[in-house]
Order: sequence, then structure tokens, then C-alpha cells
Amino acid sequence: MELKELFEKAVTESKALSERPSNDTLLQLYSLYKQATEGDVNTEPPSNPFDFVNKAKYEAWTALKGKTKDAAMQEYTALVAKLKG
Repeated sequence: MELKELFEKAVTESKALSERPSNDTLLQLYSLYKQATEGDVNTEPPSNPFDFVNKAKYEAWTALKGKTKDAAMQEYTALVAKLKG
């Protein structure tokens, strides 16, 4: 299968995991997904200092700046495979 197909399959599988991943793992999945689909961060950081969830998501995505879309797809796919067991 092509990388993009494997990635799309992993995205579908990530929504049907038998148990909910930890918040750190969810942030990792989110940031890898955003990097794989959109590339480097292209939005402003959340303006509300008490919006901890969106701030964490933004920071996790920002941390992947420079990572190629293909590399992010591969890491996302590998992480979902690991979570599936």
C-alpha cells in the first residue's frame, strides 16, 4: 500500500481503538496528523491564556516544525499500529 493509503487507514483505525489513549498520546496523534495533512503550523496561537487544551495542541504541533509530511504520516501510522497492539 502507498504511504497515503496506510495513513488514511491508520486515521480510521485511530478512531476505533479499544481503549482511549493517554492525553500525551492523543496530543502526539493530533500533532502528527496536523503536520501530515497541513505541514508546519499555519495559525496564530490561542489568544485565551486559559484555553489549556488548544494551547497544548498548538504547542505540540509547533514542536514538529520542519518535519516532512511523509515523515509525520509514517510516525502516525506506526503509533496507531503500536496502540492497536
